Amino acid sequence: MKSQEEIGSLAEIPVNRLPRHVAIILDGNNRWAKQRLLPSLAGHRAGVKAVREVVEACGEVGVEVLTLFAFSSENWNRPKNEVDGLMELFLRTLRRETGKLKKNNIRLKIIGDVSRFSPDIQAHIAEAEASTADGAKVTLVIAANYGGMWDIAQSARKVANMVERGEISADEVDESLIGQHLSTAGIPDPDLLIRTSGEQRISNFLLWQCAYSEFYFTRTFWPDFNRREFERALLAYVNRQRRFGKTSEQVEAEATC
Repeated sequence: MKSQEEIGSLAEIPVNRLPRHVAIILDGNNRWAKQRLLPSLAGHRAGVKAVREVVEACGEVGVEVLTLFAFSSENWNRPKNEVDGLMELFLRTLRRETGKLKKNNIRLKIIGDVSRFSPDIQAHIAEAEASTADGAKVTLVIAANYGGMWDIAQSARKVANMVERGEISADEVDESLIGQHLSTAGIPDPDLLIRTSGEQRISNFLLWQCAYSEFYFTRTFWPDFNRREFERALLAYVNRQRRFGKTSEQVEAEATC
């Protein structure tokens, strides 16, 4: 296998070696703004531009699914003025970007407990998902008021209700059934998880789904995460050997078949 330096660019990599699904924890917006003596919301606004660039890159290189951790269930604990500003930015972005997503054949899906959002935001989420439902180039998943533990718990409740109603027996509950009721049901699990800003934890994001994801951490703040930074992450990914419990020898033998 070529090294990252030998590969040089994504143009040399077959599409089937790239991740189908990339998940990103968008971190560092506040610190980016603080370094520039700007209010925290300025960092979040700058981060929207980075989102556009990475979505565009996914469509061009062949990444099928991009999931972005935009607002966690714990983020409600931030200062009220920042939360209010984030909600306003979320609504404004939905209004402004939905038409562009549809035009570019991109499907939008929101995961998380949206019931806590205002009725206006909930209505725009439903409208945006419906109007982009036929998008086939990239599926853009936005995790908003999302937590990995919440996701597993809500799936377990659904399965428990099925058992209680007599639709299935407790013996039939397995990993596959839990997965079918997660908020990402029908979407492949992330092959690559990226976190920006230098932090090296996944902060309650896609806990079940990232069981076998490759992790990539960069010190770059999210607003500065451009296409070249994204390409570096993809190049790092293709130079890793994903074994899924097998030995290196087994994986190499299968690759030559």
